[in-house]
Amino acid sequence: VQLVESGGGWVQAGGSLRLSCAGSGITFARYTIGWFRQAPGKEREGVACIVGSDDTTNYGNSVKGRFTISSDNAKNTVYLQMNDLKPEDTAVYYCAVTTVTITRLAGLSAGLYDYWGQGTQVTVSL
Repeated sequence: VQLVESGGGWVQAGGSLRLSCAGSGITFARYTIGWFRQAPGKEREGVACIVGSDDTTNYGNSVKGRFTISSDNAKNTVYLQMNDLKPEDTAVYYCAVTTVTITRLAGLSAGLYDYWGQGTQVTVSL
């Protein structure tokens, strides 16, 4: 199983970025995919998740209304559209997949995920 994130970079506050997570060796439509982030000195935080079987989603409180997770099953890719970015969104963003059947309400718990990508840096400046 391999997960490859892309789309990170530098953006000014108020700007947008779209992250992509491409999977190989696993079919995303069968599982829950999550986006997490970790800033220096902070714990890993659940950002968003999407349940492959029914496309239900869940978001962390800090990103609700600004971030949108979506999937393209034909491309086996999950996206994270990030709008109205703030300096506090600066972090390394990781995608992950869990082979455990979970609902969207549990999907922000990092400990439930089996496979992780290498991460992509997002930096938001004032």
